[in-house]
Amino acid sequence: MGQIQQTENSKDVDVQIIQDMYKKFVLECPSGLLFLHEFKRFFGVAATGEVSDYAESMFRAFDRNKDNTIDFLEFVAALNLVFRGELEPKLRWSFKVYDRDCNGYVDRDELKAIINSIYKIKKGTKKDEDDFQLTVDEAVDRLLRAVDTDNDGHINMEEFIRGAQLDPWVLNMLQLDMNPAGWVLEQRRKSAQF
Repeated sequence: MGQIQQTENSKDVDVQIIQDMYKKFVLECPSGLLFLHEFKRFFGVAATGEVSDYAESMFRAFDRNKDNTIDFLEFVAALNLVFRGELEPKLRWSFKVYDRDCNGYVDRDELKAIINSIYKIKKGTKKDEDDFQLTVDEAVDRLLRAVDTDNDGHINMEEFIRGAQLDPWVLNMLQLDMNPAGWVLEQRRKSAQF
């Protein structure tokens, strides 16, 4: 068994898991930097398609210093957040996934692109059929009505977080994207089968 260490937020950290992640990271990225194509390969994602688009959005959110690479510390910090984080930091991270052009706002097109990717990924796994009672456009319209409080056509981070915290349906829709941990594990499982 790995060593267990207490962190500031009183969650246990398995040192062996971190060491194993580091070995895999260095094996895949000897330079110590993970580029987008390596990120996709790391998680067994094809170069194009809906899953690829979602992976690119995740990559941008992981890349905290916006240098188009992910170093090991960025990688571990992001995985720690999505696996163990509290709701508001997860929502902040999720907002970054939605904000594809990094301009501080999520517009209709960005919202539609991510929701569409998530729908296709989820339908491909045959899970959560109830999540698809609305079309992508209907879901986008409903999210904008619920979250865009100033009706300016785009959602800032404050609106995004407040909307998710106040409306259970909005939170459920955003949780489709807030569970990259499940997506990561599923992609790792699929890539291990090949």
